[in-house]
Amino acid sequence: MLIDPIYREHLAGRGRDHPERPERFDAVVQGLQQAGLLDRLGRVDRRAATEEELLLCHTREYLRTARHDVQAGHELLSTGDTDITPNSWDIASQAVGGVLNAVDAVLSGKARNAFCAVRPPGHHATASRGMGFCLFNSVAIAARYAQRHHGMERVLIVDWDVHHGNGTQDIFYSDPTVLYFSTHQWPLYPGTGRADETGEGSGEGTTMNFPFPAGSGRKEVLGAVQNSLVPLAKRFRPDLVLISAGFDSRMGDLLGRFTLTDRDFAELTEAVMEIADQHGGGRVVSMLEGGYNLSGLASASAAHVEALSRG
Repeated sequence: MLIDPIYREHLAGRGRDHPERPERFDAVVQGLQQAGLLDRLGRVDRRAATEEELLLCHTREYLRTARHDVQAGHELLSTGDTDITPNSWDIASQAVGGVLNAVDAVLSGKARNAFCAVRPPGHHATASRGMGFCLFNSVAIAARYAQRHHGMERVLIVDWDVHHGNGTQDIFYSDPTVLYFSTHQWPLYPGTGRADETGEGSGEGTTMNFPFPAGSGRKEVLGAVQNSLVPLAKRFRPDLVLISAGFDSRMGDLLGRFTLTDRDFAELTEAVMEIADQHGGGRVVSMLEGGYNLSGLASASAAHVEALSRG
């Protein structure tokens, strides 16, 4: 498990009105502590990602722009709607580097799976643009890192955040070696993720989008995993499974209107772990994306990590 106090420092002091606030990290810690998980699970160390690692999925121009915006003290990235504070580059880099340490731990056999309680989230960041609350796309970089440094041929990314991970989709849209599977509320930010967005060129068929209306929950989301992802995974045969674990798809969230429960997240986790067991040696690395109701985030993340710990 990757859980380090540095990840609460992004946007610290900005005020409590921002949904992606430092208290989100505190909520995850509290949830894991109350569930008795915090002290019994092994830890992964954080580190800063190198520029070479960030360039696995981001353009050099974007990195130069983002670094400048942060160092100049801007409150927003100039590429979009991402709030930043003077420490945001360093913390986002530590988030990516920590996730890559988790990938190393799992793929070296030191850990069977891992959960990364990182901030800021990442799945909206494209190769050339920060978006939403995201600076760097941690899950995308993790996928490419696993391929380049560990020889993983095929990577599955499962994204159950209530918002579509447009950045992850864009980065791998024409890549047949990464299967991107997303369930999300439609219509909702960022307005992407239609069912007919399935990839292009040699990547046709390796993007799967399941846009559902507000009020959707277990039947739709778990059903999409069981009825569509499971059979596709049998053909794709992923060597590694990554999860964009967004808990804003839980009932009562501030930014979403899905109705998933803590038990649903546990069963989603179990279903994804079964895919990994069948095709990828049980290797799963999960990382925090959304989740903005603090009590819901606490209990849902605990349910997710508890299920992972049984793997």
